Amino acid sequence: MQKYVAYYRVSTQKQGQSGLGLEGQQQAVAAYCEPVEAFTEVETGTNKRQRPELLKAIAACKRLGATLVIAKLDRLARNVHFVSGLMESGIEFVACDNPQANRLTIHILAAVAEDEARRISERTKAALAAYKARGGELGNPKNLTTKAAKKGNAANVAAAEKHRAEVLPVAQKLRDAGRTLTEIAETLTGRGLLTRRGKAWSATAVSRLLG
Repeated sequence: MQKYVAYYRVSTQKQGQSGLGLEGQQQAVAAYCEPVEAFTEVETGTNKRQRPELLKAIAACKRLGATLVIAKLDRLARNVHFVSGLMESGIEFVACDNPQANRLTIHILAAVAEDEARRISERTKAALAAYKARGGELGNPKNLTTKAAKKGNAANVAAAEKHRAEVLPVAQKLRDAGRTLTEIAETLTGRGLLTRRGKAWSATAVSRLLG
């Protein structure tokens, strides 16, 4: 019987604690197979490149003669060289969102995912620049003195409601379409629909928005 070792990845410590994104990955893997072991990577600024849990998962695959299973290819890495290095480790791995993919297909999909990550980064930078050009102020709100703050709480509440009315329908439509909180965050940011404070969306922020 084929054995599988599951590997899950979330991007921040806070996201790992809340389970945002993790539950969806676990459900996708459970629908595909019953892993004998599972490893969850909670990436931080210090371990983002090393991915210690992935190394443990690879070691488990070699020890058990198992296949590494992931929910989605972009959960593994948005980097062609990283995927290539994993393939050179000698273990087999499969992505639940494309289980028929062969090695060439995986290289192509990884390249597409890497390119999309780059485009999202570029769109985020452009959106932030446009926001700043319109008079928005970037940085920690506690350290900023804005005209809105001087006009009092009523103006802030009105601005917040207006922003929510613009963004919420888009986020809700994506949620109804089955998109994850992380995917919604990336889509909103990519479209230039930043948070009210002019920052890129996070899965946690989207969760608060959707209530």
